[in-house]
Amino acid sequence: MTDLCQIRIQTPSATIEFVVTPEGRLLCGEAPGIPTAGNGWVFEPALTVVHSDGNTSTDLRVAGFSAEGDLTKIELEDDAYPFQVSLLFQTYPEDDVIETWTEIRHEETGAVRLDKFASSALHLGNQPFWLTQFRGDWADEVHLSEEKLTYGVKTLDSKLGVRAHQFRAPWFILSGGGPAQEDEGLVIGGSLAWSGSFEFDFEVGPRGETRAICGINPFASTYHLSPGDTFQTPKMVWAWSKSGKGELSRKLHRWVRTRVLRDGDRPRDILLNNWEATYFSFNEAKIVSLLDGAKALGMELFLLDDGWFGRKFPRDDDTQGLGDWMPDAEKLPHGLGILTQAAKERGLRFGIWLEPEMVNPDSELFEAHPDCVIRQPHRELELQRNQLILDLTRPEAKEFAFQVADRTLRENPGISYVKWDCNRYVTQPGSPYLPADRQSHLWIEYVRALYEIFARLAEAHPSVELMMCSGGGGRVDYGAMKFAHEYWPSDMTDPARRVFIQWGYSHFFPAIASAAHVTELGNRPLKFAFDVAMSGRLGMDMDVDKLSDADRAYAASAVAAYKEIRGVVQFGDLYRLESPYDGPRSTLQYVLGDSAVVFVYSLGNSPALALDLKGLGAGQYRVSEVLGVFEAEIVGGGAVLLPALGAYESMVLRVDRL
Repeated sequence: MTDLCQIRIQTPSATIEFVVTPEGRLLCGEAPGIPTAGNGWVFEPALTVVHSDGNTSTDLRVAGFSAEGDLTKIELEDDAYPFQVSLLFQTYPEDDVIETWTEIRHEETGAVRLDKFASSALHLGNQPFWLTQFRGDWADEVHLSEEKLTYGVKTLDSKLGVRAHQFRAPWFILSGGGPAQEDEGLVIGGSLAWSGSFEFDFEVGPRGETRAICGINPFASTYHLSPGDTFQTPKMVWAWSKSGKGELSRKLHRWVRTRVLRDGDRPRDILLNNWEATYFSFNEAKIVSLLDGAKALGMELFLLDDGWFGRKFPRDDDTQGLGDWMPDAEKLPHGLGILTQAAKERGLRFGIWLEPEMVNPDSELFEAHPDCVIRQPHRELELQRNQLILDLTRPEAKEFAFQVADRTLRENPGISYVKWDCNRYVTQPGSPYLPADRQSHLWIEYVRALYEIFARLAEAHPSVELMMCSGGGGRVDYGAMKFAHEYWPSDMTDPARRVFIQWGYSHFFPAIASAAHVTELGNRPLKFAFDVAMSGRLGMDMDVDKLSDADRAYAASAVAAYKEIRGVVQFGDLYRLESPYDGPRSTLQYVLGDSAVVFVYSLGNSPALALDLKGLGAGQYRVSEVLGVFEAEIVGGGAVLLPALGAYESMVLRVDRL
């Protein structure tokens, strides 16, 4: 750092440099440090403001600067209004990660209208860039799609408000000079820590200069900021690598485990979930039998999924009962307590499925409080999955959602895991609670209310683990994951598809956070299903009572084998060796100290080919197949010759230093 004439924010691989002109303007290269609308800047703005007197221009000058430890703050003020903006940069030098965000406040005579309020305006220079986005849909998440950025503006965004990431993940990769490579070249990863609508604008200007303007999506989200209040944007996370995507991901994984996830240094338990085993059709005896099966297989945690609640409207399918969080007396005549006790007697932890943000019209809650949901006046209710979204901007609805989880946990202290689901997005963005001139606050205040609920829940129940589930990948971001231990990547559990889905998530999230379950979907070989699931946090969604003796024995041996490699998978450095997008064989490797685990998946007929291992130190290593007969010896950093594999055959290899 130097004086006000020059300000640098640095990590080992990145420098963000600002210059302060004699007039006090902040520049990054030839562009404003934060581009504002209405006073000379004609390209994409990061900040668009209407002042209390109607003036639509903003002209910011540097008013102060501070650097305390790894936090840098640049203070700006409009030269004609008591309107202030602070740019904040938190660096993590050991990870090559920078968080950037903006704080906006004023002392004008009336409310100021914020029409755009980006968290970050990154000026990338004049070299060409390629953009990788992660697109998809329900049960078809995070496909990699890459293109060269050309003249003009390319926008990636979400306008869904809730479950906002269904069609596009809130993270991307930029690569300089050519398409992104795994082990070479400049790559920049960006991700908004926000669970609502987002917007990433990538603009290539007339002289080839590239800018990235990233933050909350301003669509229909004008925010009216009262005098004396502060509007803080969510954090935009940036990470750099000069050695390709692999190094970028390893940096982000370490940062996520230490700075984002709750208990990121603690191994995750192996889980049996009853959802794909029973769906809504179960009773107390069936759940107890599944507990017996989980114990017999060596599992550590049981999760009771959707269908356990509702009285007047029992939850026998997804058409009713959501919102009425009392045990169904027909299915569970003795409540949840007898199940948590049964789990304890078998040495298992117990988890529960909740969806506190949602309600079915056929529920006692909606009958009593029809105005508690997000809806538009004079319009017929538009349902998704037969449900509506509670309006969390309403204090009573926010408190209800918290109390659903808090009361369930307090009344059933044996529960130590919650799967928090969210199965629809906003299509009628109206709030019966917010005044007419503040309807645009809904998108922002909903997420803020949700984070308040999560924070209260974590404080009240610090030992309870939380899974973020939004019908799969609808809420996988660094904002929500601050409150969680793991996420559910997708409702698509066919392991042949999960190879691609988990590959996509691995660019920004470590294996410890990715729940991967063995199911019958796709009718793949049981070994293949286990081998795919063991590359994340292992679980099962199967009726163990219906397994053959041979399959039950194999499942038990696979669970035991996972316990032996769990530490390497959940805490090791990831090396993506062969992409499923490039051929029938896909491989990835985790390295921790002198050990490694290699996962090999054949999605078609794969010939015998050598595989170059990475991340190993000098010396000799033994390669041996987990639950198999393959063995070899290699020198660190060398290659191992793998046999030919047929479609949906797989291998899990342990690599140990001799």
